[in-house]
Amino acid sequence: MTVLRRIWGFIKKEPMLPVAVLAAVISLFITPPSARLLADIDWRTLATLFLMLTVLEGFKKEDVFVPLLRMTARMKSPAALGLFLVFSVFFSSMFVTNDVSLIIFVPITIILFRAGGKEKFILPLLALENIAAVRGSMLTPFGSPQNLYIFGRSGVSAGRFILYMLPLCAISGALLVLFVLFVFRRDLRSKSEIPAGTFPERLPKERTPHRITYLCLFAVVIFMIVSRTAWWPYITAAVAAVILIFDRRVLLRCDYVLLVTFFCFFVFSSSIAANGTIAGFLSRVVAGNEYVVSIAVSQVISNVPAAIVLFPFAENRGALLYGLDSAGLVTLIGSLASVINYRLYVREYPGRGKKFIKVFTAISIIFFLLVAIPGYFISRTGL
Repeated sequence: MTVLRRIWGFIKKEPMLPVAVLAAVISLFITPPSARLLADIDWRTLATLFLMLTVLEGFKKEDVFVPLLRMTARMKSPAALGLFLVFSVFFSSMFVTNDVSLIIFVPITIILFRAGGKEKFILPLLALENIAAVRGSMLTPFGSPQNLYIFGRSGVSAGRFILYMLPLCAISGALLVLFVLFVFRRDLRSKSEIPAGTFPERLPKERTPHRITYLCLFAVVIFMIVSRTAWWPYITAAVAAVILIFDRRVLLRCDYVLLVTFFCFFVFSSSIAANGTIAGFLSRVVAGNEYVVSIAVSQVISNVPAAIVLFPFAENRGALLYGLDSAGLVTLIGSLASVINYRLYVREYPGRGKKFIKVFTAISIIFFLLVAIPGYFISRTGL
């Protein structure tokens, strides 16, 4: 019974992992494992996620975020702080991808609002930060894995891509301001006093080499993402080797559950795409219905795997892209960035996963209903 309780406790704590594992196992009965299946997995995305998770664990260990925390802690209004954090995610996601942006700012949000005694705002703010990550990242070719994948396959210029995505991104930004103000509508004049001494005034000088090393590694990972270099396997190995040599305990603190979840989703999508019968069905259903189909399929396998599965059968790449970039506004599974957001929250608040899903889904669906129709009509112009 003790073992069963532990297993059940783990499933309750990590509900996305068993879902991903089950999906991957089922898909292997549809398409048997092969060398092609392994080759089709997005190893670059997995490597990038591993590096970011590990380096940011090093940031937390060495208090690299403390200067930023001290700066934002000076904002006395919770509403001003909320706007700052949400739009930090919105704009940073355009350049460092939506998942990386959430990995950086979700922990900062939790720390600041917990220290200021305003924990009631954490959940709605994380939901809005998720929306900010999904809608901000849609603007640039490298803002999200699905954008990067479709941009690389489509052959369009970066300028054309950005202009096509700009209208819906701008609409989303304006709506986010209104949503943040609504969340703080009863506390617009309240003050958030973060106790003195919450964050250290000075960081230990003897740890300066470690902080500098992690900042340098972070810059290397950002370069790997933005440049889309083909040397990414060597960069991944080099960064991991540096951490192994000078701070190996950080490698043990990486969120490997999240990495396994991503891996299983990629196995599922690769297996589905390789099946001739399913591919034939998709070719009949997807063309002409890219916007709706991509949103629906993403709720089952998430938007990054959906991009890999659906792209070969899409005629309107713009509609496919708009649908994939809107999928994260429906359910938690719709975007792998949302899964990251969920994981970061439950690591700080074990046992509150259901509450997160409830608040996240309510806010996200309301936002989706406001942008879905404009997105549909804009997407019909084609990329």
